[in-house]
Order: sequence, then C-alpha cells, then structure tokens
Amino acid sequence: MNEHAKLAKVVFQPSGRRGTFPVGTPLLDAARSLGVYVESVCGGRGICGRCQISVSEGTFAKENLTSSAGNLEGATEAETRYATLRSLATDRRLSCQAKILGDLVVDVPTDAQTNRQVVRKRAEAKHIDADSAVSLVTVTIDEPDMETPRGDIDRLREALAHEAGLTDLAVDPILLPSVQTILRKGEWTVTVAIYADEALLPTVTALWPGEKKAVYGLAVDIGSTTIAAHLCNLKNGRTVSSAGTSNPQIRFGEDLMSRVSYVQMNPSKLPELTKAVREAINALVGKLVGDVGAQRSDILDATFVGNPVMHHLFLGIDPVELGGAPFALAASDAMVLTARDLSLELNPGARVYMLPCIAGHVGADAAAATLSESPYSHDEITLLVDVGTNAEIVLGNKNRLLAASSPTGPAFEGAEISSGQRAAPGAIERIRIDKETLEPRFKVIGVDEWSDEEGFAEKIDSVGVTGICGSGIIEAVAEMYLAGLITEDGVIDGALAARTQRVQAQGRTFSYLIADEDVEISILQTDIRAIQLAKGALYAGVKLLQDKLGTYALDRIRLAGAFGSYIDPQYAMVLGLIPDCPLDGVTGVGNAAGTGARMALLNRGFRREIEQTVRDIEKIETALEPKFQEHFVNAMALPNKVDPFPHLRAAIDLPERKSPAADETGGGERRRRRRRG
Repeated sequence: MNEHAKLAKVVFQPSGRRGTFPVGTPLLDAARSLGVYVESVCGGRGICGRCQISVSEGTFAKENLTSSAGNLEGATEAETRYATLRSLATDRRLSCQAKILGDLVVDVPTDAQTNRQVVRKRAEAKHIDADSAVSLVTVTIDEPDMETPRGDIDRLREALAHEAGLTDLAVDPILLPSVQTILRKGEWTVTVAIYADEALLPTVTALWPGEKKAVYGLAVDIGSTTIAAHLCNLKNGRTVSSAGTSNPQIRFGEDLMSRVSYVQMNPSKLPELTKAVREAINALVGKLVGDVGAQRSDILDATFVGNPVMHHLFLGIDPVELGGAPFALAASDAMVLTARDLSLELNPGARVYMLPCIAGHVGADAAAATLSESPYSHDEITLLVDVGTNAEIVLGNKNRLLAASSPTGPAFEGAEISSGQRAAPGAIERIRIDKETLEPRFKVIGVDEWSDEEGFAEKIDSVGVTGICGSGIIEAVAEMYLAGLITEDGVIDGALAARTQRVQAQGRTFSYLIADEDVEISILQTDIRAIQLAKGALYAGVKLLQDKLGTYALDRIRLAGAFGSYIDPQYAMVLGLIPDCPLDGVTGVGNAAGTGARMALLNRGFRREIEQTVRDIEKIETALEPKFQEHFVNAMALPNKVDPFPHLRAAIDLPERKSPAADETGGGERRRRRRRG
C-alpha cells in the first residue's frame, strides 16, 4: 500500500480486473467502478446479502501485493445484524459494508456470477406501415459563380424548395463545418435527410455526397434489468437486427428503489449511472450496425422507452423525487432531443424521440405497451400488465382507460427468495409436483429435457442447477398449492413431513426440497410469504382499477415484458397473480414496450396517437386509495380469499376452500356482523 497517498490496490477474481482506490472506499463501489458484476438488491444497505465476497490471503507476486482479510475494515452494525439473522460464512463479507484499508485480492463467488440473466426481449412480429419522421431527398445544385454570390447552404435550401417543394427549412448547426466539403465531393449532387415531426420546424439533419439508398432508426426499451434495442429500416419499416444486454446499472442496485436510494445517498454518483446506461446502448448500436454492414452515421432517428426511473437516469435527471409521494416526474410529456446531447454514438444530427410517461410510476414503457396492444381501440375490457419490480397496470377499453402501478418488489425476479436468481442457465424455470408422491420434476434453462427424462443427467453437468427464477417460483408455489403442500393461506403443511422427506422442518416452520444435486434448492415458508406479498400488491392494484371502472368482468388479459411472456397463464391465475378470466383470453405479448417503441419510430402517426392516449388515461395512485389494504389482505390467499375464480375452477380442480368465500351480496355484511358480535 502506498501510505503517503493512502491508496490500496484491489484485484477482483476471476475477472482479473484491478484498480487503485482511496482507503475507506466501500468494496462494492470499487467493483462498480471497474465494471465487476456483484449483485446488490438493497442499494448498499446491508440487508439483502447478495453482494457477498471473500478475500484471498497471501502474497501475490504477479500483482505485487500482499492480500489479507485484515485489510478490510471491521464488520458494521448492518453486517453484524445480517450475520445474526441470516447465514454468512466466516470467510464472507458484505461488499457494500466492507471498506478498503489495504491491498486486496477479492474473490466474487460463483453463485454471484451465475445470476447474470438471459436477455429475453426479442422483436415481436408486427407489421408497421412506414411513415418516418426522416425523409431522404436527392438534389443537384448549381455550382457557385462570381455573379451569384450565394452561400452553399442557402443555395441548397433553394434547390430543396425548387425540386422537392420543401420550404422553411432549418439546418442543424452540426452540418455547417462540413457542407461545402460534402457538396464538392458529390459534385454538387447530394442526399439530404429531413427530420419533420409535428410542431417542429423541418430540419436538415444529415448530408451525404451523391445518392444515399437507406437510413436506419433505433428503438430502445431501457428496462431495469435488461436493455433491448432494434435497428429498423426507416424506408420500408423492417426490423433488420435486434440485440439485448443486461442493464449495467444493476451494479448500483438490483431494483428501481435501490437505485433511487443509491443516488439519494450518493448524489455525486448520478453521472455514473447515466454514463453506464448510455455506454451500454452505444455498445448495442455497434453490434446492430455490424450485423447488417451499416455505419453508426446511418442511424438518423431513435425512440426510447423506460419506466420513470430509467427514463430519468438515461436523461441524467435525479430520480430521488420518484422515491416518495407525490412521486413527481421532472418531465412527463414526449420530447425530441439530439443524440449528441445524450452522448449517443449515432449520426451527429440524429434525433431522439422520448415517448411520454403516464404517471410517477407508470412510465413510457407502459405507454409504449399500451400503444402496441391498443386497448383504447376495442370494445373488450382488457387488462394489460407489465410484471416487474414495480408492476404497471392499464385497464379498460375504447370508452375509458385507467392506469396505476403496484409495488410488487423484486421477488418475481428471484430477489428475496432463498434460492432465487435471475433467468440464467442453470435456473429452474418449470416445475411439476405429483399429487400422490409429492415428488417434483423440473426443467432448467439451458437443458431441453425435464429432470425425469432420459438425457437430463448428462446435459445438466454443463450448466448445473443453480437456483430458481421467476417463472419457476410462480409454478413452484402454485404446484405446491395444487398438490396440497400448502394451504390457501400459504402455510406449508408440516404434517406431510411424515409422508415425504421433501417436507423438512426449518425451525418453527417447514420447507419443501426441490433439488439437492449441486446446491440445495428449497422453497421456504419465507419464500412463499414473499411471493404472497408481491402477488397481493399486484392483484390489489388491479382490483382498485376494476373498482374505478365499475366492472369485474375481464375479456382478455395481456402479460407484457420478458417475465410476463414466460409465465404460464394458468399458474399465474392459480397463484392469484391475475384476476379470473377465460384462460384462452390470457396471453403473453412479449416485449410490448419494445414494439410500441418501434411503432413510434417508424410512423409519426403513432406518436400523436400515444400522446393523446396518455393525456386521456385516468391515473390512479394506489397508495392513496383506502380500499387498497382490504384488497391486499384478501389477495394474500391462494388464489384469493373472497373472489371465486369461476373460469379457473371450470378449467382445473382447485383445492377445496377451508373457509368459504363470501359472495358479493352477503359476504361483506356477514363480516360486519361478526365484527360487531
């Protein structure tokens, strides 16, 4: 260690990334600055335990340092509390709490590395009529001479007015230094890109010598965990390439509120979060143009969607106001910016259209999904849900449309679950439980066969069984309910321990063992409670919108987002994640937000359509509604304490209720009489 400067060397294994940091730097901050993936669900508060690391002891000649666990500051109060309440191996530390005192070689455990998720946001098939904001015009202008001393840009404007009928054109100042060179290189014939969108003065944004055949647009969905980008031909509307990546902001906090908390506690770090997401997008752009042999400069237009926190962080806006009531947005309307102002490596004159946000926690991604599914164009009552750490809900039809958000938390994405992880190779994503033997069989991401099928044992060695992801958790809890392992109140029946060794005592509660090949994967009572809390919040939000709409009949349910697309609709209904509906009316619609972003990119009319729709949507703030708690308590049961689910019961055999559901006419009065008595 350099004592004079009070700096320490830190090397992260197995990545080998290294850096020098001031003494007192939290180890998690050092990892983030080097781009080392270390999970952190709680925003550095020392309560999630996902950021565990260990220190390698000894002298490392290659690194020219001596590493010791004593080169970390002692355990904080938060770390001691975590170790007391939950398990923390003696050689492990929480990197968000451990501060650097000296040189270190740090091991990031395999269980942290394997949780990198699979990006599942493809471009959904949808025909979109092209009417781009960008048009290409090829014109030839007269060479300058001594008799008509007009500037080259002015003569270009005159040619566009004469040959193409384009008048009142602005010219992006970025073109001023290069216009003369381009005109002469093209021998006075050039292709001009005109950006024309409503309420904006048509603007020359790019110029090429000679004739330019095609230009492209970029549609991006910035999710809290993944970023999906689509490259589209602006002339014919085709999506020519798609790519996705993990959102690198995960290293600052696993979910939205943890990132808001991180910025609140570290306001000077806001530019780092903004830079991280923009660099990830620029990397995706490089892959997209490389796929089709294009150049970054060929991209002239872009549309972006994201939830309000992602929207603000991408724009460099402090999201702290979104962390508490009244959840104020800095900007909610649609806006047009330049790509260069956002440090995006596109054509210097490219424009960026940001779709509008609906409300404080119902963002541009929900607006884009609404545009894609257009419930406002149909008679049928449609429920559109984007299931995430903060579920965004839209309900209604062409007569009336309402929207709200519900704080489901990160349980559906593997956080807060003892064996939970993101969708990645090795994660259990499907599960079935035999009602007679109570034995499970499961399917793992990366292996085609089920665990009881021939060939599974040979193939599983390549990926292992590392945990259980969101769709697997949904199915596990629902299957446990259907098999009688848990009651409608979500309690694991300990009496079944006499019948199967898979039901095991865990102190005062019980657990259900799914697998113990590589690591032990069990569903604990606390896991079931976390799922109940998450699904209860979502269902309560939906019920509030149904209250406001005045009807509880649903014609169709659309589950948006990567997670929504991989949920089995039947299990989602058994769990009580979504209300009762004809099962054939429940479908996953994939990356609807990305589809809406492509629609707004390729057709200006869709921009006006979603802008008007967002103005018309009624926003409901669930936190202010007095009935939310009542709906939430009822929704804690499986599938629900009071709602009868007739369509679901007609399709499958549900366990008999131990306490009969109250009907709509008498249930409330019976409960009131019991309370009075």
